[in-house]
Amino acid sequence: MRSVLISGASIAGPATAYWLQRAGFTVTVVERAPAVRGGGYPIDVRGTAVEVVRRMGLLPELLKVQTDSRHLTFLGPDGGTVAVLDPHAVAGSVAGRDLEVRRGDLAAGLYGLVRDQVEFRFGDAVETVVQTGTGAEVTFMSGQRRTFDLVVGADGMHSQTRHRSFGPEEHFHRYLGYCFALFTVPNTYGMHRELTMWNAPGQAAALYAVGERRDELQAFLTFHQPQMPTGALRDRKAQRDLVERAFAGAGWEVPVLLTALRGADDLFFDTAAQIRMPHWSRGRVVLVGDAAYAPSFLTGQGTSLALVGAYLLAYALDAEPDIDRALVDYEHRMRPFVTANQALVNNGAATLFPVTEKALHQRNARLQKLISMPTPAPRPAHSAVQLPDFGVRA
Repeated sequence: MRSVLISGASIAGPATAYWLQRAGFTVTVVERAPAVRGGGYPIDVRGTAVEVVRRMGLLPELLKVQTDSRHLTFLGPDGGTVAVLDPHAVAGSVAGRDLEVRRGDLAAGLYGLVRDQVEFRFGDAVETVVQTGTGAEVTFMSGQRRTFDLVVGADGMHSQTRHRSFGPEEHFHRYLGYCFALFTVPNTYGMHRELTMWNAPGQAAALYAVGERRDELQAFLTFHQPQMPTGALRDRKAQRDLVERAFAGAGWEVPVLLTALRGADDLFFDTAAQIRMPHWSRGRVVLVGDAAYAPSFLTGQGTSLALVGAYLLAYALDAEPDIDRALVDYEHRMRPFVTANQALVNNGAATLFPVTEKALHQRNARLQKLISMPTPAPRPAHSAVQLPDFGVRA
C-alpha cells in the first residue's frame, strides 16, 4: 500500500483522495484551514467532469442542490436592460446535463465521500519536503515528520507546494488583465434564482441569487487592471482601496456594493490569471487542479479541470506501479484537455467584461441576437478528453 500526502482539502484534494483510496493507497490530506471551507459562490461542473462525479456516486446529491438559475439580466452603464437570457446560452453549458452548484456544497459532498476512509489533518500545513529518490520526507508546521511515497499539491493557484518544489509563482503565472472581488450582501432586491450583471467599459458588477437562498446574494465586482496589483494580493485594506478606486463614480447599485464591501467579512479577492507549466511533476511531487493548470474564472472550467485531473492522476497511479511512468501518463492524458480549456480565454471567454465603449456596444449587440437564437451547442473543450475505466489497465 503506497502512501500519498495531499496538500489541500477544497475540490481537487478530496477528489484525488477519493480515487486513490479506492485504488488501495494510504492517503493523508493536510489542510491549513480548521475545517472544510464553505462558500456560497457558484461553480460549474461541465462535460467530462459530470461523468467523474457520476462515477463517484455524487451526482444525485449535486442535482438536489444545483442553483437552477432561471435567467441572466444584462444592464448597460445607465442601468437599463440590455438583454435577458437563459444562463446556459451565455456559458456554453448544456441544460439538464451540466451543473452549477455552490462551491461549498461540492466541497462538503467530496469530503463526505472520504472522511472515514482517509486521514485528514486540519489546522496544519506542509513546512518542508525533502525528496529521497524513493519518496518524500515531509515536515509539518505542527512539527511532526513523516515519509510518503508521493506528495500531491492540490492547494490552489497560489500553491505553496508548487513554490516549494518548482519555483516562484511568477514563473508560471499568466495575468489576464482583470481583478475581481466576491462577497455576500443581504438580498434587499427580492431576487431569486437569477443573476443580474451591470457593465461599463472596464467594469462589471453582478448580484447572484444562488439556489433557494432568499436572504443573501453573492456580489461580484470585476475590473480591468492593466498591471497586476502584486502588493494587494495579501493586503485586505489594499484590496478594498483598489476596488473602490476602480469603481469610483460608477452607477447602478455599485455605491451600495462598495459600502457593503468595506464591512464584508467573507471578501475573496484575486486576479484573473492562469497557471501554465511545462511539467506538473518533479520527482515525487505532482500537482493537480489550479496548482498545476488554473484556467481562470473567465473560462468557468477550474472545477471541471480539477475533477478530471484528480481522476486521471489516480487512474495513472493505479494502472502503472512505477510512479515516475504513472506521472508521465497522467500528463499525457490530461495535457490536451488543459490546453483546450485554457485556450478559451483567447476565444472570447473574456467578452463578458469589455474594456472599451466599442467592445461593450459590440458585446451587447451579440447578446441581443442570442435572445432569438436557439441555445448554442456545448463547447467542445468541455468534453475534450476520454475517461478510461478505473481499474482497467490500458
